[in-house]
Amino acid sequence: MDLFDTHAHVQLSAFDSDRDDVMARAFAAGVRGVLNVGIDVPSSLAAVAVAENTDLCWATVGLHPHDAAAWTPELADELRDIAGRPRVGAIGETGLDYYRDLAPRDSQETAFRGQIELSIDLGLPLVVHNRDATDDVLAILGEYAGSVRPLLHCFGGPGDVASRAVEMGCVLGIGGTVTYPKSQALRDAVAVLPDGSFVLETDSPWLTPQFRRGRRNEPAYVAAVAEKVAEARGASVDAVAATTTQAARSLFSIQGGGA
Repeated sequence: MDLFDTHAHVQLSAFDSDRDDVMARAFAAGVRGVLNVGIDVPSSLAAVAVAENTDLCWATVGLHPHDAAAWTPELADELRDIAGRPRVGAIGETGLDYYRDLAPRDSQETAFRGQIELSIDLGLPLVVHNRDATDDVLAILGEYAGSVRPLLHCFGGPGDVASRAVEMGCVLGIGGTVTYPKSQALRDAVAVLPDGSFVLETDSPWLTPQFRRGRRNEPAYVAAVAEKVAEARGASVDAVAATTTQAARSLFSIQGGGA
């Protein structure tokens, strides 16, 4: 198989003791690309460092909505500088989180818009976090329709939202939650998504697929996501791997696989 994990955080401390082994297991599982996602300046720098030293990896640069109150013009300039480094494939993770509400909502919107504009200015796609904020996320993205290329990380459905997002030009990130027993609405949505409109992810070290739920997630487990997506679509795992990896490489302008 040729799999691509479009959302992981292998640069974080959860992997400090065995990062090389984790990447070796990913490659053995058929993973040929991992996008490590920045959530603040230190993690963005760490993601870039991993990408520059691991052929399998690329990086994103961004500020998570939980930390949106830290957004300043100076921080935006710092992210812009980091985004100019090799193997940076996107801006983000940014967006809105109304579930935890760890930053004021006006600060979340300001940081979100700032990173949308940064992604447009740099010609990079945008990795979007959305939790309990679908209407506002899609409304804001709609203001930039045709200019921004959004990937909706950890998409959870339902089908009407999936259709609306895809019509807006969003790519949907499908992760370990698709394997959970209570996620039938998501599986129903995935079953009818057009090829090329969705990609696979793990969100490692979180959101581990059902077969190892409660333990640390890692990029190798994107294979379990592919298997459940294939089951929902009545397709082969190889077909799902091929179409989602092609969509990921197209979105992030990545040619070929890791080694």
